[in-house]
Amino acid sequence: MSDLTIGLVGVGKIARDQHLPAIAATPNCHLLATADPYASLTDVPGYQGLEAMLDAHPDIDAVAICTPTHLRYSQARAALLRGKHVMLEKPPGATLSEVEDLIDCAKQQGVSLFAAWHSRFAPGVADARQWLANRQVQRVEIEWKEDVRVWHPGQAWIWQPGGMGVFDPGINALSIATAILPQPFFLQQARLLVPSNAQTPIAAALSFTDPQGATIEADFDFRQPGPPTWDMHIDSDGSRLSLTQGGCRLMIDDQLVIEAEEREYQGLYTRFAELIASECSEVDVAPLRQVADAFLYGHRESTGPFIE
Repeated sequence: MSDLTIGLVGVGKIARDQHLPAIAATPNCHLLATADPYASLTDVPGYQGLEAMLDAHPDIDAVAICTPTHLRYSQARAALLRGKHVMLEKPPGATLSEVEDLIDCAKQQGVSLFAAWHSRFAPGVADARQWLANRQVQRVEIEWKEDVRVWHPGQAWIWQPGGMGVFDPGINALSIATAILPQPFFLQQARLLVPSNAQTPIAAALSFTDPQGATIEADFDFRQPGPPTWDMHIDSDGSRLSLTQGGCRLMIDDQLVIEAEEREYQGLYTRFAELIASECSEVDVAPLRQVADAFLYGHRESTGPFIE
C-alpha cells in the first residue's frame, strides 16, 4: 500500500482520543496538518480552516472530518471538490439528503467517500454477522447507556438540532445491529425523553420489528453513572448470541468466542486506505435512517433540564 497523507479537520475530543492514535498506529498513514479555529497540535501544522490547510498542503491525499455534525457537509463537499478522499465521522451528516449529495459529489469527482461507522470494526462484530447470516432472529435486546458528562463534557452542540443527543452513542448500537442482523428492520414506536432546555433526547426507548416478525427493543440513556453499558443480546433458533462491551466480547450460548482489545479506529483507517486503493466508496446510511425515523415517528416527553 502506498503512503496516505491525511489532513484532520476538527481537533476535539474524538480526534485526540481516537483518530490521532489510530493514524499513528496504521502503517503508511501520515498526518500532515490539522484545521480547527479553536485548537491545534504542538507538533503538526495547524490552520484556522479546511481551505487554508489544503492551500498550504496540496499534497494531502485525504481528509478526515471530525467536527460537530452540522458542520460536516460543507467541509466534506469542499474537500471532495478539491479532489480529496474523505472520511466522515459518524454520523456522516445531519440529514440523509446531505449524505446523498456527498455520495453524488464523490462519484463525480472520482474520489472515495467513507462513512466511518467505527463500532462495526469492534472485534466481535464480523463473527456475529457470520453466525447470524442464515438464522431466524426471534428477539433482540439492546442496552446502550453511558454518562454524557464523561463522554461529551462541555459539548453543548450535542443538545442542539443535528447534535442527536443520546443517539450520538445510540447510533453506534444501530450501526452494529444494521450490520449483523440478517433481515432489515423498521421502527414501530419510540419514546424520546427530551430535557426542557434541549432539542435532542437524553434517553430513548425504541421498538422495531423485521419482515419475519422479530421483536427488537433498544434502550438508550445518557444518564448512567459509572462504567458504560454497551450490550446486545440476540435470540435466534434456540440459541443466544451476546455481543457486549461495545462488541469487544462475543458469547454464544454461554461460550466465550471472542474477547479482544478495542482497535476500532485503526480498523477504520485501514479500511479507508483499502477503499482509496480500490477507487471505491462505502457510505451506508442505514443507521442514520433509523435515527431519522425515531425523530420522525417518536413520541416526545419533556423531562427536567440538563445541567452540565
